[in-house]
Amino acid sequence: MAHPFASVPLGFSVMGTRTLWWGGCAWDSFALPHLLKDEPDVLVATRCPACDTPHAWVVGRQAPPKGDQVAHFLTPMSRAWDDVVHTCGNQRLFCSTDCVDTWLHRTGHERGYVMDLLTLWRFASDWYTGRLDAGYVRRDPAAAASYFAEVGLHGSFWGLPD
Repeated sequence: MAHPFASVPLGFSVMGTRTLWWGGCAWDSFALPHLLKDEPDVLVATRCPACDTPHAWVVGRQAPPKGDQVAHFLTPMSRAWDDVVHTCGNQRLFCSTDCVDTWLHRTGHERGYVMDLLTLWRFASDWYTGRLDAGYVRRDPAAAASYFAEVGLHGSFWGLPD
């Protein structure tokens, strides 16, 4: 993984004008158009892990894509780096919260954090700002928590107050 890019398929394809990437997760896939300034938008495609329904959105920098789908993040941020491939492989997009519940029941996992597409888009929009620049340094935990709160995330899942 070279966030937001993946070298193995983890459930997302992200197509630009002339390039096709694997997105590491829902977060990374929605971040790519914000990072790749030569791409006005990208086509993000995946399947619902619960019912296998295909989904695709045109994701750009100007506005979030339309849709009633939801993102489910399984691993709390305090444990995200314990196994980053597992973490990314379980940040997925579902048809609805009903599909999230079906998948959780089938896999035996407990519910993580669910967000709508607007929140996912807002969350992804500036997370990787500067990532392709020489000397990029990722956010420290305090700066990450501040960013999470700024984009509307909340609760202990993100290391924030409930």
